[in-house]
Amino acid sequence: MRKLTFFLPLVLLFTQCKQAAETPDTIDANLSDTVKAEIQAKLDQYVTVPLTTDLATLTDKERQMIPILMNAAQVMDNLFWYESYGGKDKFLEANLEPTAKRFMEINYGPWDRLDDNKPFLPGAGTKPAGANFYPTDMTKEEFDAADIPDKADLYTFIRRDPDGKLESIPYHDQFNMAVNRAAELLNQAAALAEDPGLKKYLELRAKALVDDDYQNSDRAWLDMKNNTLDIVIGPIETYEDQLFGYKAAHEAYVLIKDQAWSKRLSRFAQFLPELQAGLPVPAAYKTEKPGTDTDLNAYDVVYYAGQANSGGKTIAINLPNDEQVQLEKGTRRLQLKNVMRAKFDKILIPLAKELIDSDQVSLINFDAFFANTMFHEVAHGLGIKNTIDGKGTVRMALKEHYSALEEGKADVLGLYMVKQLHDKGEIEGDYKSNVVTFMASIFRSIRFGGADAHGRANMVRFNFFKDMGAFERDEATGKYRVNFDKFQLATDALSTKILTLQGDGDYAGVAKFVTEKGIVSPQLQADLDRCAALGIPVDLIFDQGKDVVGL
Repeated sequence: MRKLTFFLPLVLLFTQCKQAAETPDTIDANLSDTVKAEIQAKLDQYVTVPLTTDLATLTDKERQMIPILMNAAQVMDNLFWYESYGGKDKFLEANLEPTAKRFMEINYGPWDRLDDNKPFLPGAGTKPAGANFYPTDMTKEEFDAADIPDKADLYTFIRRDPDGKLESIPYHDQFNMAVNRAAELLNQAAALAEDPGLKKYLELRAKALVDDDYQNSDRAWLDMKNNTLDIVIGPIETYEDQLFGYKAAHEAYVLIKDQAWSKRLSRFAQFLPELQAGLPVPAAYKTEKPGTDTDLNAYDVVYYAGQANSGGKTIAINLPNDEQVQLEKGTRRLQLKNVMRAKFDKILIPLAKELIDSDQVSLINFDAFFANTMFHEVAHGLGIKNTIDGKGTVRMALKEHYSALEEGKADVLGLYMVKQLHDKGEIEGDYKSNVVTFMASIFRSIRFGGADAHGRANMVRFNFFKDMGAFERDEATGKYRVNFDKFQLATDALSTKILTLQGDGDYAGVAKFVTEKGIVSPQLQADLDRCAALGIPVDLIFDQGKDVVGL
C-alpha cells in the first residue's frame, strides 16, 4: 500500500498523553522460517485493490482539498495505533522483516483480526479485550465500582493515577497536539470549500476534535446535501472495545459522492416510518420514530484510515451513532460503491461458485448485493434505541455484546425491508436474487472471524437459519441451497428475537444467544477451508493516496 508522506512526529504525537500507553508483551522480531511462512499465508488472504475514482466532476478547489483531508485522516490513523496497540512508535521500533511488518500494518498490532485476534508474532501475548482504552490489569468489577466522572463516556480513556486509582482522561487531553493538528487541517479544507454545508461541517468537526462534543458537527453533517466531497472523521465506532463496548476508536474515510447514483437512492427514505410500523414485534418495541430527514447516498472512497482500515473493510456506513441525533434528524447511509464492487467481484462471486448450488448461483448479481448492503445500513435506523423498561440505551445495556447484535439486526431487517419494497413494486428484479446473494454474503462475512462484530453476527445467523431449515447442504457436492419459504420464516423469527433482546436490554439473554449460536461447526469450517485452499481472498487491502487517485 502506498502511503502519504505526511506523518506527525510520533514523539510529539504521543508525549502529549497524560501518561504512557500500557505496553503489551514485547514481541520477538527474530522469526523462524515456519512463523514467516505462516504470516505469509495469512497475508495471502488479502487482495490489494487501488482506491481510485473519476475526478472529472471535481472543481480545482475540491482537488486541492483532497490531499488536505487525507492528511487529516492520517492523524486518525496514528491515534488508532495508540488505541489498538499503544502507539506506532512501538511498531516501528520492533524492526520486523517485511512480511511481518506488512501484516502488522494491516492489523494495527500483532493480533490477526480475521482469526479471532490471535497473536501471529512470538511474545505478543493475548490482545487485551479493552485494547488500550483501559489499564490491562483492570477488572470489570473494579471498573463498575469506580466512582469517577465519565467513565463510560465514548471519548475518555481509563488510566491509573499515581496512587493506582482509576481516573478518566478525555480524548482531547490525551491527544491534545494531534487533534489540534487535525483540526487545523480541517479548517484549511473548510477555507477552500465552495459548498456552504461542507464548509460549516468541516469547521464544526474541527471544533469537535478539540473538545469531544460531536453533536453539532453531526447535525451539520446531516444538513449538508449538495456536497461532492465528504470526510467521515473522528472517534466513531466502538468495535475495538471488546471489554465493554463503550469507547469509540479513531478512523476516517475520504469520500467523493456519486451524485447520479445518490439521486436514484434518495426516494427510499420516505418509506422508513411505514417499515418501522410493520416490524414483526409488539408495539412497545417499535414506538420510536426513525428520523425522516435521512439520506441514502453512493460514494467512491479514496482513503481509509484508522479503525476503518484495520482487518475486514466496511463497504457501507450508517452514521451518526449518537442516539439523540438519530431520533432527532435520522442518519445518513453511505454506500461505498467502488469498494463494494471490488468485494463482489474478487470475493463474493468466487465464494458463491464454490459454495452455492449451481442452479442458484445464476441468481446472484451486483444490484442485489448493493441493495442488501444499502438496506442493512438503513435498517440500523429501525427498531429501538432505548430499552423499554428504563435501562437506558440499548448500547449501554448490552455492553460488549451490543455491536454483534446490532449488526445482526441490520442484516435481517435489511432483508425484511427489501422484501417489503419488492412487494410494493419499489424495487425491480427477482427477490430470490436478494435472498441467494444474502446467503452467499453470510459465508463472506463469517470469514471475518469471531473478533469482528460482523463475523459474529453472521455466525449467529448461519446457525439460527440452519436450525430453521432455511437452507440445506448437499453432502455429495458440498454446496448449499436456499429453501425460500423457510428462509423468509427464519428472517422474520430472527428479527423478532433480536429486536426483543434489544428492547428488553437483556444482557444475559444476548450473552447466552451469542455463545450458543456464534460458533463455526467443523463442517462449516471445512467448507471455508476449502475456499481458502482455492486462494479465494478473505478481504481487501488498499493501494491508496494522492498519487493513486491521480492528484
